[in-house]
Amino acid sequence: MNNLEEQNNYESVWSKEIPVKEQIGIFKRILRFVLRFKNEMIIAGVGAFLVSVINMLLPYGLQSFLDNYLVKANVTTQVILFAGFLYAFGSVIKGILQFTYEYFFALGSEKSLESLRSALYEKLHQLGMRYFDQTPAGSIVSRVTNDTMTLSNFLTVLSSVVISIFSIVSALIAMFSTSFLAGLIVLAFLPVLLFIIWQYSRRSSKLYRSYRERLSRINTNLNESIEGVSLIQQFKQEDRMTGHFESENQALMKTRFDMINLNSLLLSPLTSLLYSLALALTLMYFGFPLRQTFVPAGVVYAFSQYISQFFNPIANMMDQMTFFQDGIVAGKRIFRILDNTDYEPQQDAQAGLEITKGKIEFKHVSFSYDGKNEILHDISFTVNPGETLGIVGHTGSGKSSIINVMMRFYEFYQGEILIDGIDIKKFPKEELRQKLGLVLQDPFMFYGDINSNIRLYNDKITDQQIVDAAKAVQADGFIEELPGKYHAKVGENGSEFSQGQRQLISFARTLVTDPKILVLDEATANVDTETETLIQQGLKSLRKGRTTLAIAHRLSTIVDADQIIVLNDGKIIERGNHESLLAQKGYYYNLYTLQNYKK
Repeated sequence: MNNLEEQNNYESVWSKEIPVKEQIGIFKRILRFVLRFKNEMIIAGVGAFLVSVINMLLPYGLQSFLDNYLVKANVTTQVILFAGFLYAFGSVIKGILQFTYEYFFALGSEKSLESLRSALYEKLHQLGMRYFDQTPAGSIVSRVTNDTMTLSNFLTVLSSVVISIFSIVSALIAMFSTSFLAGLIVLAFLPVLLFIIWQYSRRSSKLYRSYRERLSRINTNLNESIEGVSLIQQFKQEDRMTGHFESENQALMKTRFDMINLNSLLLSPLTSLLYSLALALTLMYFGFPLRQTFVPAGVVYAFSQYISQFFNPIANMMDQMTFFQDGIVAGKRIFRILDNTDYEPQQDAQAGLEITKGKIEFKHVSFSYDGKNEILHDISFTVNPGETLGIVGHTGSGKSSIINVMMRFYEFYQGEILIDGIDIKKFPKEELRQKLGLVLQDPFMFYGDINSNIRLYNDKITDQQIVDAAKAVQADGFIEELPGKYHAKVGENGSEFSQGQRQLISFARTLVTDPKILVLDEATANVDTETETLIQQGLKSLRKGRTTLAIAHRLSTIVDADQIIVLNDGKIIERGNHESLLAQKGYYYNLYTLQNYKK
């Protein structure tokens, strides 16, 4: 299948409309986050209810004043002032109540969004590495930032819906109390409005889903462009990347145009038309020439106000249906993360178990990333406490997979991994993370300073321990020359430091926790020879009393290993120490000879 077919299949999935039943389910789930802060929402709801009552009473008061006093020409100055005072007092109370419900609803909404963002962030740190292997970083960032912010507008719609329901119900009660038949005329428009809302919801969900996914793809494209800008410029790919971005941007704009067309047709213009028709029919009913009774002017005024109070909230809701649909789609994308069950491997932890010696045993371990294609086949080896195991093999032979399953980043389904004779699944996760120290090929540094990058905000680690760890890996030499030394600022991913310097800091970060087992995943592959020499000097002393697993790109880094295993297609094809493997004149011998020949 080519890339175009894959893209078309992908778009055919997320461009489908979201069924109404599913939209209701998403709405209920969002509502659960809101109801965590029910005190704020109750106050807001009571305030909205009282505002709707006042909206019903104010026209009634004016109707009474017009029909009983003003029209009969028996009004006095005192009555006019009293009526004006009551209307003004009611308006002031209404304004205070509006402020109250808007303030408390906004307060509850912000707390709900904060709770949702926290739940998302916590969930992301519970997911296994498999999820991040399959999901672009830009897409994840888009869901945590853009989609949660979209829900802010969605919650504004929720506030509008609550207020509108109170207003619509109170308006209907007032209309039927004023004129039953006229109330039926207005009520007849309600099924039409509900049909329009249903049609809009059905048609717009597809467009908004498409819009959110296209926006996510633009964020992914932008994230890759920023991270790979040096590579893009090096290979003169600016025009191609710009063209790709413009293509995505144009598709996003077209989707947005489709949304505008739909909103222009089915939202406020159509609602305004129905309002005008309802008002016209009502006035015709009140002014019908064959009527036997005269309709007072106050009744006509009050009823026209009730019609306005009935249609205006609906028109407001219709205008905000865009935010509603956008929020439903954003909620679906957010809950897709919260519902993901691809968790990190779970431990059958037994309290009190500790790693004391660091003996490692792999017994007939097999592993597959996708459950179909095995990457590791029947891997068995033993590393005694204090020994170093070197792991060698070509790219894709399974070297890093051994590290991944031992660090419990991925679950293995066949065989056993034992540490100190105990199944690795029985250790508490905290014990594994504390006693297994991992150094990767590409070190990552956080924004802050060198001190915080080594300590990683572990308050139990003292400044002296940080200095000792840096000295042990020979990192103190360049750190002491920096302005601020251990408090020297670190930018995004430590871009101001060389690859070798970042790797030395990464070594110090691992070793400051005093792990019982060291795991080196080609940790010296990207450093220069001089830096590698410094690291090797530090590692010789640090290996004492520690079990070490070292994936080696440069075989010179493991010549002193106690044993070496050679992998090919996920199987161990050779094993022994450096001298014995050379004597075999097999794969290891050829690889070592090739590397030394290049030198």
